[in-house]
Order: sequence, then structure tokens, then C-alpha cells
Amino acid sequence: MTHNHRSRHKQRGFVDNATSTGLPLSGPDVVARLATEPLHHVLHTLGTDTGGLPLADVGQRQTRYGPNEIAHDKPPHWARQLAGAFNNPFVFVLLALVTISFFTDVYFADPGDQDFKSIIILMTMVTISGLLRFFSEFRSLRAAEKLKAMVRTTASVRRRPSASGKSERHEVAMRELVVGDIVTLQAGDMIPADLRLIESRDLFISQAVLTGEALPVEKYDTLGAVAQKSATVAAGQGNANLLDLSNICFMGTNVVSGTAVGVVVATGADTYFGALAKNVVSHKRVETSFDRGVNSVSWLLIRFMLVMVPVVFMINGLTKGDWLSALTFALAVAVGLTPEMLPMIVSANLARGALAMARRKVVVKRLNSVQNFGAMDVLCTDKTGTLTQDRIILEQHLDVAGDEQEDVLRLGWLNSYHQSGQRNLIDVAIIRRANEIGESVQPRTFAKVDELPFDFVRRRLSVVVENERHEHLMITKGAVEEMLSVATHVKTPQGIRTLDDTARAMLIARAQAYNEDGFRVLVVATRDIPAGETKTQYKTSDEHGLTVCGFLTFLDPPKDSAAPAIAALREHGVSVKVLTGDNPIVTMKVCRQVGIEPGTPLLGADIESMDDTTLREAAARTTVFAKLAPLHKARVVKALQANGHTVGFLGDGINDAPALRDADVGISVDTGADIAKETADIILLEKSLMVLEAGVIKGRETFGNILKYLNMTASSNFGNVFSVLVASAFLPWEPMLAVQLLVQNLVYDISQMFLPWDRMDPEFLKKPRKWDAGNIRRFMLWIGPTSSVFDITTYALMWTVFGAGALYHLHGGTGGQAIMNSGWFIEGLVSQTLVVHLLRTQKIPFLQSTPALPIMLSTSVAIAIACWLPYSPFADAMGFVSLPGSYFYWLVATMLGYIALAQTVKTIYIRRFGRWF
Repeated sequence: MTHNHRSRHKQRGFVDNATSTGLPLSGPDVVARLATEPLHHVLHTLGTDTGGLPLADVGQRQTRYGPNEIAHDKPPHWARQLAGAFNNPFVFVLLALVTISFFTDVYFADPGDQDFKSIIILMTMVTISGLLRFFSEFRSLRAAEKLKAMVRTTASVRRRPSASGKSERHEVAMRELVVGDIVTLQAGDMIPADLRLIESRDLFISQAVLTGEALPVEKYDTLGAVAQKSATVAAGQGNANLLDLSNICFMGTNVVSGTAVGVVVATGADTYFGALAKNVVSHKRVETSFDRGVNSVSWLLIRFMLVMVPVVFMINGLTKGDWLSALTFALAVAVGLTPEMLPMIVSANLARGALAMARRKVVVKRLNSVQNFGAMDVLCTDKTGTLTQDRIILEQHLDVAGDEQEDVLRLGWLNSYHQSGQRNLIDVAIIRRANEIGESVQPRTFAKVDELPFDFVRRRLSVVVENERHEHLMITKGAVEEMLSVATHVKTPQGIRTLDDTARAMLIARAQAYNEDGFRVLVVATRDIPAGETKTQYKTSDEHGLTVCGFLTFLDPPKDSAAPAIAALREHGVSVKVLTGDNPIVTMKVCRQVGIEPGTPLLGADIESMDDTTLREAAARTTVFAKLAPLHKARVVKALQANGHTVGFLGDGINDAPALRDADVGISVDTGADIAKETADIILLEKSLMVLEAGVIKGRETFGNILKYLNMTASSNFGNVFSVLVASAFLPWEPMLAVQLLVQNLVYDISQMFLPWDRMDPEFLKKPRKWDAGNIRRFMLWIGPTSSVFDITTYALMWTVFGAGALYHLHGGTGGQAIMNSGWFIEGLVSQTLVVHLLRTQKIPFLQSTPALPIMLSTSVAIAIACWLPYSPFADAMGFVSLPGSYFYWLVATMLGYIALAQTVKTIYIRRFGRWF
């Protein structure tokens, strides 16, 4: 059954319950039509009620219609992964060479001269490269899926144990939702499916993921006349105005503030988000800086190959006169220049890095973010729960004169206890303190009427309660400035007075004094609502005429681990900037306690008035950014990126989502808001900067091993080609047959498979690392020719000492070529493999830096194979001859000279350019 058929059958089971509605059968159209139907009709159509679905019905719907998820979020089928493993430019180069070899060695050759060896070796290289990459990526994706499964994004639903049972609240994974489920929402929740609202209270939804519009939109459980018209148009004209529906919340968006209850009307591919995933390029992964870095290096090597191979071809053709042989040899050189193991090395390193980070309680959702983690040089973080403990303590409940007053705590408890939004650490602290004191500060005679949830613009939260005489009282708590902006009176020990400028200044000064002592301060205020103005639902415009009753002061003590963690990050080249919505004075005090020199803070109001250029300049010199709204945080992140930094952002709240999305690496925690976890690239199972530091080091180690392969392979291949150019100009035949060059490259590449298991020098891990194709080019041009010096001495040695020249002069033609080829094959492969130990570190190999055991074993085996092949049963077929034992004395002397020269060049290179990789 095709997906479209399955989708139509999926909806048919529900719309058949109310055929009179004439509902169309495709998902988005159903959503548009259900927006206009009476609620009772919608519930009947979907086979549910406000108490939720019976569990038996849920199970049947899950079995029949599958999980609530978008198809592209799943790992691809193994067959697609296998095909994708061969989809890289280096494999295409090898396949092109296979085609050319077929025509040169088989198709155009005489029957007796047909040679399949080159084709077999090339196809072996293609197969090994592709299969190794496939197995590496297959394991990587499976590991990534297991890691992501550790971070569950859930939805709160009402369900019943049976058709007649009582409704119960359940927390279920989003993928387990079905059409007809009743979902409850609060601030910070992701919208888990397309929902028709049943109830709502001051509900604001961010639809930025679908529309790009930064400002949240208000949603209602009713549909106004304008929205009614939009729904009709949407249902009949391709869903053009579907996002304008005020009583529909769409999958993938998130709750900024308020509460709501809704019924699921579409899941998975039938949602608006699912339709986008099928019809637009949303399923196509955005190219990251890591991808761009790999591609830039890949094309650098391919361009180098496109220049060098024709030169080799022309020199050999002109000097030897055999253009077919010259073409064959040039193709072998092209293979020698192709780092066909690069995709596999990259995949294996990233997977190994992700698994190693998982053992350190860091879950990597996107593998490429491992390298971005290591490249991070600026970490932006919130204050609460990161620099400070996750346990805020209510220290004082004071009247406006600064005296302890239980009435203030009583009001604070009523506000926190009755609010139904996302209960934060402050609410928890208030309720915990009230529990310690007892029932005297926990009045149970009040009933909740309504609430005005917290948002990041008003920065306050109001609850309206009713006493036994049916009198309404609004109780509001919030930030000092925002509370004073809606207050008109103040409750003093002498009575209630007008909040004039003098009283206002006094309150601000007292709050500032508490801030300077390290306290967070909230103001508590009330308003008696006259009998004629009472109502069942209040709006934010009703927050006026408040009477300030007192202060609540909170201690948010710094974590013991914060100071050493920040010092460790600084030691590894990562500067920490604090981006918070909190008061600047409190933030600065905490920063000093953990070893951050705050300087002059930049406030959200200042950022509001800055253009992007001014903000870039200010962000460069600022460490603390305070009283920020969510979009301010995102602007600061972009400003730092524009200054050339790789920026990480650590956040766990709904106000952090825009910055998490814009950062080079978004980092959240398992206890964070749904939208924060969904947006982040990396999830910390432990909210600690020490965990971050370990992740940074592992990211750099992973990237370092990738750079090792690139630098060593590029320089080694360049040295070989340079040696070939010299030999082609002066020797009467190719210094190595094409098949010998291919075998040499194959053995070397296989020995490099174990580089992901190597260790990095501590000095390399001290600084952030980024892709730099220019440095790889420079490294290649400096280090490559050092091997050519000893290749040329080997030519001279084989020509003179071992008689290749004498045989040529005696027999002419190819006399002496087998001796020359055998000697250079061994020297070339041994030097190419041995120098891995020298190039993998900027230190003196073995004495100051020892490779991991897998590297020792793989290079030793490669050297053994190099020395064995000219004596093996395959020697004659490959054009080798046995060499006298004295050759190996010369080989040892050559290797010692090569190591000494390479170490000298390495020292000069580091002194001149200040870096190695």
C-alpha cells in the first residue's frame, strides 16, 4: 500500500463516524474542516470524549496506524545506507579509473595481453572503502538511535483504563499518541501532534519552526469569524491559510505560555508538519560547518589530483614513448592520490566519539556535532542550574520595610500553589518553605478562579482566587521593575499608601541592596477585585492597580564544581559568557564567586536599541548579558558567530530555544523543556560544566584523528607523486608498475583503518580546532617532499649498488626494472607507514608520544607485508624479484635518515607556523 493510500485509510476510520460532515480524507484538509465543526461533533467524529480514549482503543489505533512520527526522522533502510556508503567523490574517481582500466587493459588489449589485476585491485579498494564506511555508519546510526532513545520527549494525555473507567493522566512518549487522544499543555511543551483546542488559558504558541515568525501567536478554544473564513479557504484552496487557524495547534510548535487541553486530530505524516516533510526539502539535512570542512578538503585533494595526473601522463608518454603504458601508470598515480578511506575514517571517528561521550553522560543526537563541540571556543550559558545549584532556597519573606512577614509568604504560596503552568524552581522553593512552616501560611479556604501565566515579556505571574464570601483577589509575583510598572499602592506597616516616586525609589533601592547581597528578589502584590468587575476569565490587561505587599528573596548558591569547570574550559581555550534573564547585580555576584570577571553587563534593553554591527562590537567585549528576552539571546549568539567564533549554547528552558537553534552546537539537559531538548544537538544527562569540558576534549580528540589521516595521507601521497615525477623524467621505465602502486596504496590505506583508536597529545586538546584546508595544503607541500629525498636515494641505490642500471645497459628495454620496482616498493611502503608514527604527533615519536596499540599493530603488519611481497608466491605475477639480504641494511639506514630529516622539517614547520595539524 502506498503512503498516500495508507494516509487516506488512516483518516477514513474516523471520518466514517460522521459521514454527514463530508470531511475530505487527506490529513491537512481534515484538520481545516475540523477547526470549523462544533466541538461535540469533532469528538464524535474522532471516536473520543474529553475524558480520553480507553487504553484498549489506544492499543488498536497504535497497531493499525503506526507511531506518531515523521518518516525522515527514522534511520534509513540498510540497503539505502549501503548505497549511500559508495556515494562520495573518491569512490567515483576509483570507478572512473576502473572503467578506463577496462578499456586500456582488457577491451583494447590483445587476447594474450589482457590484464585484470588493476581492475581487481581497484574494485577491491572500492569494495573495502564502501563496506567499511557502511558498517561504520550503520553502527553509528544504530548507536545514535539508542542514545536518542535515552532522551524521551513526552506528552501529557488523559486516558481511561476502560470505556467506563475514570479518566487518568498519563505521561507517554510523543510517538505513542493516536488520533482522538486528549492532550494537556503547559509552558515549555512541544505540540506533539495537530490538536483542536478544547480549553485554553492565555495560550501563546511559537510557530517559528513552521513560519519563521519569531513572535508567538495566541490560540483560543473558540474560532472567530475571521479564522472561520480562513479555515474554509484553507480546506478548499490547498491549506493556504491553515496556520492562521486560532483553535488549532500544529505538531512541532511549542507552548511559550499559558495552558490548554486539546484533542489530537492528526498524527505523523498526516499533520501539517508531516505534509511539509513529504513535499518540501525539510527532510534534507542542512549542511553543517563539519560537512563544508570535509567537502573543502576533499575537493582540494581532487583538484590536486586533476593537476598532477596529467603531468605524470605527459612526462611518461614523452620520455618513454608508450602512451598506453603512460596512461595506465597515470591512472595508478590518481589512485595513489585518492584518500578513499576518508569517509570511513570520518564516520568511525564520529561514532567512536559519540559513544565515548555517552559514557561521560553526554548524548549526541547529531553525529557531526561531535566535531563542532570540539571546535567551540565560546560557550554561552544561563546562570540558574548551570553556574548555580538546581535547588533555589527561599531565604526571606519580607514586608516593604524589610521585616519578616508571614502574610507575604502566604500570598506567595497561594500564587505558586494555584498556578498550573510550568512550575519552576522558584515555585518549588516557595512551596517547600511553606511546608516547613506549616498550615498557617497555607490557606485552604481559597479556590482558584483563573491565572495569567508567566511570560518573558511581562515577567510576572498572576493567580485570581476566590474566598468563601465569593470575593476575588488577584495575587501577582514577578520581577521588581515589571511589578512596579503595574502597581499604584504600597502596603506599609502604617497602612496602604500611594506608590509615589519616593516610595518607588525606596523599593528599588531595597531590592538592589538584596541583589548586592546575592539574593534574587521577587515582588508580591495584590488587587481586590470589586464585585462588579469579577469574571471567570481574566486577561493580562487586568494586571493594574496592584498594591505591593513585600519581597521574596531567594538564594541560588553556586555549584561547588562551577569554578574548577570554568577554569578547565578556559584552560582549553573556551571562554564562558553568561546569558540570563535574571537581574544583572545578582548575576555579577554569582559570576565572581565562580571565577568569571563580569565586567560591565549588557542588558536586554540595550540590545533592543542596537543594530547588528553595534551588537557585534559589544558582544566581543561583554561577558555578562542580563535581563534578556529569548530573541535577545539568539541575537547575541549570532553576533558572536559573525565575529568568527564557534558558539555553543547551554540552555534548558523554553526561552533558550531560539538560541539553541542558532548556535553552532546547541546543548540542553535531560530535565529541560521539551522544546529545548528537541532543538539541541547534544543532551547532557548531568547538568554540569565538568561534563561539558569532558565532551569538548572528546570532540577535539575525534577531530584530531580525522586531521591525522588527512594530513598524513595528503603529504604521503604528494611525496609519492613528486618521486614519480622525478623518476619518470630520468628513469628509462616507470619506477613502479601500476599494479604495484595500487597494491602499495591498498596496504597503506588498510593500515590507517585503526586511526580512530589513536590518542591525541594533550597540547592538541588545549585549543579549539577548525577545518583549515589551507593548512592541509601547506602541510602537504612541506612534509611530502621529505620522503622524495629518500625515494630518489633509493633510485640511485637500486641503479648502482643493486645493478638495475647495469642490467639495463646490458639487456636494454626493461632490464633491471624488476629490481628497481621491488626495491622502491619496499622502501616506499615502509617509509609511508613508518612515518605515521612521526607525523601523528608534534612531539618526538615513541620517546615523548606513544601511539595506541591498534596503530602499533596495524603499521607493523603493513611493514611486514611490504617486506614479504617480493618474496611471496605472488611476486612473479606482480612483477617483483627477490632482493639480496644486504638491501635491508641499506633500508634501515634510509629509514633512519628519513626519520631524522622529517623530524627536522617538522620542528622548523612548527616554529614557523605555530601549529602542526
